[in-house]
Amino acid sequence: MTCDSPTSPAAGAARATPAAPAWRSRGRSRRSTHTLRARTSAALLAVTVLAVLLVPPLVRLDQQAVDLAAELRPPDWAHPFGTDDVGRDLLLRCVYGLRVSLLVGVAAALTATVIGTAVGAVAGALGGWADRAVMRLVDTFSSVPHLLMGIFIVAMFRPGVWPVVVSVALTHWLSTARIVRAEVMSLRSRPYIDAAVSGGASRWQVAVRHLLPGVLPQAALAAVLMVPHAMWHESALSFLGLGLPTHTASLGTLVQSARGSLLAGQWWPTLFPGLFLIVPTLAVAGLAGAWRERINPRRRSELTL
Repeated sequence: MTCDSPTSPAAGAARATPAAPAWRSRGRSRRSTHTLRARTSAALLAVTVLAVLLVPPLVRLDQQAVDLAAELRPPDWAHPFGTDDVGRDLLLRCVYGLRVSLLVGVAAALTATVIGTAVGAVAGALGGWADRAVMRLVDTFSSVPHLLMGIFIVAMFRPGVWPVVVSVALTHWLSTARIVRAEVMSLRSRPYIDAAVSGGASRWQVAVRHLLPGVLPQAALAAVLMVPHAMWHESALSFLGLGLPTHTASLGTLVQSARGSLLAGQWWPTLFPGLFLIVPTLAVAGLAGAWRERINPRRRSELTL
């Protein structure tokens, strides 16, 4: 019978290779979870974009074609998502509706981001009374509910895509303005900004060469996160009958036209447009979370612990 003494080579080797700390294994599992979430979100978003781009040209069917003999059919092989109350294929209608809702969301998000970035950059760069005046204006607009202001703006135009884009853009630039203004205020205290001013750079040169490139990642992230928000806003306006015309397929108009079918027990005309709205929202949120971790070094270092 043999045993290793405390000074034996085997005992020394055992002491030289301690077990990995628990916090490090938790950090690895957390990173793998975030990687899986980002890849799943990217796959869902890719499928959504491919469906929007490829289904309409590949499926040689008219999404407005009415077939009263096939009204409110449940999902089957001929119609995977079923049909609506006038016999139109619901899968094709959902794809076209997602196409319109994405157009509204992207256009409104880009417009709102440009407005919010300009306002926030001006407020943060000028400071003083100009900053206070601009931020009081932002607070005034923020005190009015988005949906109420959107209804007021849409009511001034005829129903259509671009009135909805204008409505969503004019009610969603406020958060971007606050984010950009806070980022500019943070960048103004950096040493390289003081060095540029001491070197004779004008306020315009400092803003264009240093402040604007510094806030672009945060502004781009805000724009990405705003796309699903704008899609939900458009759907709310269309559901209330104030956004797009009822004959235009969008996710909001599809849900609005399916209210009677849902009360009668037909669930598919409401479920599938809702899923087409929820899945891109979750995909964009997952990718935006991964992007936020990449551009925020402090959060990324915390995730490794």
